[in-house]
Amino acid sequence: MPVAQQLNARFGVNYFDYSFHTSTNDINYDAKAKLRTFDALLDWFPFANEFRLSGGVIYNGNKVDATGTPKANGTYTINGNTYTASQAGQVDGRIDFKKFAPYLGLGYGNALAPNKGWGFTADVGVMFQGNGSTSVSNSGCTASALICTQLARDVAAENAELNDKVHGYNLYPVVRLGVSYKF
Repeated sequence: MPVAQQLNARFGVNYFDYSFHTSTNDINYDAKAKLRTFDALLDWFPFANEFRLSGGVIYNGNKVDATGTPKANGTYTINGNTYTASQAGQVDGRIDFKKFAPYLGLGYGNALAPNKGWGFTADVGVMFQGNGSTSVSNSGCTASALICTQLARDVAAENAELNDKVHGYNLYPVVRLGVSYKF
């Protein structure tokens, strides 16, 4: 929607799921990335063409959920200690990011241009999502209290390792292509 002569506002919704396998040094995971964002952006057209600078805020619902999978022999090795899958129970992990993130980008195209017919838009930008927060946990430990306590310490070490792996992924690149038709 137009805001001023050289300024437009736009809103977008993005939704995508992606399943994959990953691992830390100790545990293999079946993971699912759930990419869900809603953005509110302002496009400023500083020149008389369709080049634009964009900025705004994005609601960031992106996260990764992971379920630990034991090795072929039915064991987990966590922090150097081996546990049977029945002892360890379920091992789960999650990576979350801050919920609101600023966005800056460059683009070309204006869906509100007075020209009739087909239009093309392209954006390249970055969402400043901050460092991810991780959580690794286990549930259903069936071993003795002593072993379950050691398992809890090892799971905390696994969480620290995962946190180290995601540290530094605080910028999320954004590329968008679009077409429009104006009657």
